[in-house]
Amino acid sequence: MDTRYQQASEYITRHRTDLATAIVDYHYSLQPGFWEKFGEAGRVKSLRDEEYHLSYLAEALASGDLALFLEYLQWCKVFFTGLRFPEEAIRVTFECMRELLQRQLPAEIAPLVTEYLDAGMDHLKRMPATLPSFLPDDAPLVDVARLYLQALIRGDRAEASRLVLHTVENGAAVKDIYLHIFQPSQLEIGRLWQTNQISVAQEHYCTAATQMIMSQLYPYLFGTVRNGRKLVVACVGEELHEMGARIVADFLELDGWDTYYLGANVPTESILRTLTERNADLLAISATITPHVHSVTALIERVRASQTAQVKIMVGGYPFNVMPTLWQQIGADGYARNAEDAITVGNQLTETAA
Repeated sequence: MDTRYQQASEYITRHRTDLATAIVDYHYSLQPGFWEKFGEAGRVKSLRDEEYHLSYLAEALASGDLALFLEYLQWCKVFFTGLRFPEEAIRVTFECMRELLQRQLPAEIAPLVTEYLDAGMDHLKRMPATLPSFLPDDAPLVDVARLYLQALIRGDRAEASRLVLHTVENGAAVKDIYLHIFQPSQLEIGRLWQTNQISVAQEHYCTAATQMIMSQLYPYLFGTVRNGRKLVVACVGEELHEMGARIVADFLELDGWDTYYLGANVPTESILRTLTERNADLLAISATITPHVHSVTALIERVRASQTAQVKIMVGGYPFNVMPTLWQQIGADGYARNAEDAITVGNQLTETAA
């Protein structure tokens, strides 16, 4: 890959705060009537959002894959539409970014950034402003999943738990509960938050309740015959979206692995120490937010340079699904698209190691 893409990424990351301030100032000067009504609190949010935009752009440039940036723009369009922002405001945001970066970036890298932003703005026009439900009519166990979701949204954790346990007692496989109730419900909760139909407090409650209900199924997980393989699962520092990683840990536990789930926002030193203490065969790393990919890369480099260098490393999460070759670029041994895939990949990697 052209090294100028990496240079552009590093420049934007290094100057992100100053660039964000200049872009927001310029944007406000073009649309004062729209932005002034939000006051100082609105300006603070605009600066935060602009830094997010630049972070995603920088990570896409570092990977050399425009898809990571286009997927983020799709998310932005749906999110800001849910806030009832006019599409013009979204468009002008990225036009201001394009113009400011074109002026301020060094001449040798500015055209590469402009290329990404031009493609992004062109794609933005054709992107849908809404997302379909993750609980379609023909999905397995969809009636139970919808009742489960409704119980969570109204804050009835006891009813949500009853629905799940009753479904298991009536013969549903634990794996199907994860695949067809927990997983799509969590995705739907994310969609409802993204489209401004539920609050962040409700989103947090639903996630915490699902984690509690998952723990009620652990007797089924730990009753599986052990296969002798050991797994450590973690989310990199600053990564707070841990549900996907927990599902991977539970699926591999169900497959007979001895799993050690560390959860969200785990410091690198703690991960390295745990790999040694647990004599792990496999490290599974999750990243849901694209700007956290660089933290995954840094963790992999530390593992390779440590006394646990023999441990196989599997990665997963949203950016890896968007760019299926990303795991190779950052030095992982394998990539799992979902929890079921993680069983296959994990077993293949450790069989190779053996």
